[in-house]
Formats: sequence, C-alpha cells, structure tokens
Amino acid sequence: MRIIFMGSATFATPSLQSLMSNKYDISAVYTQPDKKTGRGQQLMASAVKRYALSQGLKVIQPETFKDPAEVENLRALKPDLIVVAAYGQILPESVLQIPVYKCINIHPSLLPRYRGPSPISAAILNGDNVTGVTIMLVEKKVDSGPVLAQKETKIADEDTTETLTEKLALLGAAMLIEVIPGWIEGKIQPKPQDESRASHTRMASKEDGRLNWELPAIQLWRMVRAYYPWPGCFTIWNNARLKVISAVPLSGTAGGKAGEVIELPRGAPARAAVRTGKGLLGLVKVQFEGKKEMPVADFVAGHRDFIGSVL
Repeated sequence: MRIIFMGSATFATPSLQSLMSNKYDISAVYTQPDKKTGRGQQLMASAVKRYALSQGLKVIQPETFKDPAEVENLRALKPDLIVVAAYGQILPESVLQIPVYKCINIHPSLLPRYRGPSPISAAILNGDNVTGVTIMLVEKKVDSGPVLAQKETKIADEDTTETLTEKLALLGAAMLIEVIPGWIEGKIQPKPQDESRASHTRMASKEDGRLNWELPAIQLWRMVRAYYPWPGCFTIWNNARLKVISAVPLSGTAGGKAGEVIELPRGAPARAAVRTGKGLLGLVKVQFEGKKEMPVADFVAGHRDFIGSVL
C-alpha cells in the first residue's frame, strides 16, 4: 500500500501520525506552500509539513494542480490511496482518478451537514449538542462524496473551536485506521449523501468577530467560543479594541442599555458582565488592544471606569 497524505492544518496532523505509527508506507506528503505570517511576515510551514519533516518524509508543496506537470509528478508516485485532511486545495478530476483505491477525506462534521471550510465553528455557532467526523470518498463537488464511516461526539459547554478541533482530529485519526483496511478489502460500501439535507459553511472574516450587544447573551457566548482562536471576538471601548477571550451567559433583570457594563458580586461566575438583547454576558477573560490577555477582575481593577461604560 503506497499512500500519499494531503493535509496542512493542525487538524490533519494526528491522522498522519496515526498512519506512521501503524506502519503504513507514506510515499509523500502534500501540503500548502509556506505562508508569511505575523508582524514580521516570516515564512511559516504548515503543521503537517513540520511533522512530516521531523519523520523524514518527502514533502511536496504545489501552488496548484492546474499545472499538468504537478499532476504528472503525482501520477509518477503511483499511489494506491490518497488520504486528504484539511489540505486547503480542491482536487481536480485528473488527480482523483490517479489512485487505485481513490481519494478519501476526513471531514470534521456529520455530513451532509456543514460542508465547506468552517464546519467546527458552525456547529458551535448553531448551538449543536453533537458533532462528529465523516470519512468519505472525494468527488469534484466539495464534501459531497459517498460516506465510508461516521462517528459522533458531544460538544461540551466549554468547547471552543480550538478544543473541539483537537477532539475531532483524534477521533478522525482513530477512524482512519479502522476504515482503510475495510475499504481496501471491499468490506465497506459507500453510502451516498442526502443532498436535501446539505448545508454549507464559509470562511469567517475578522469583522465576523464584532460583538453586537443587541443579540441574546447565549448567541454572543457561542460566538466567543466559535471564533476562538480565530478571528476572535471583540468590542470597542475607549476607542480601542477589547477582545473577549472567554465568557459565560447569565440571566439578567430587565432594564439598562444593551452594551452597558455592570459589576457582579464576588462569587459570581464573572466579575463583570455586559447587558445584551436578552440576559447578561459575563466576561471571564479579556485582552485590551496592545496588552496581554487577563482575567476580567484584573482588567476592572486597573480600569475602574470600565464599569458603567457602554460598549
């Protein structure tokens, strides 16, 4: 079995690790080209590339498969199977036809729900109690291929996109090792997705993280969790950006203006809260522009005028 692994984001790394620990023959690892990041705009390799290099694996980073030469280079590797996880490129039909046992993809949602690039944050935003991982065949239409396996997992109240990504990555890695033998031996029959139940996600923008205090506290709480660590949720205070790192929804009495900051008694789940369209959003941890993140109690101690202000 000659396997080519295609992945870039952190979500994909455990699956590659699982293939390695189970002694699969990884002919090459395909990952996105290094990208400039941070204030210094230094080139940063993907999480998958960093792990692959540490294992002495061959790494290939094509800009695109629109170049026929890249497709031929892949064909020359003669893969039996291509495993895809959070790769970041759509594979053309010319690539999908290469491996003997086709291309399989590890997707962090219960397809056909939440196709596209942001399934994990979408599940949190919508208040879902469960999510899961789907392993399916790759087809030209994004995340639409027949399903080989699915498993559910609960979404905890404290889960953020970061923590839920870690859970789903490990679940997907374990599933992969179960699915490959069954698929190769013909014991798994692909099941078509129900197109009538399909839903789609999009990439979030920085502006998506702006908190609208007219919304209910529970929706704002979901936003804080769904958009952590990126793009992050924020509000404006004293003409500067105040990030809300973590929060908790609280019941609150009527009255007051949406966006008004109130102080909570000691022993409450948060030291300060903001009035919303329905209920209070207790602020647990914040980060003021140009400063480090801190518990809101410390922020209030250093900024007494925060209490009573309107965000």
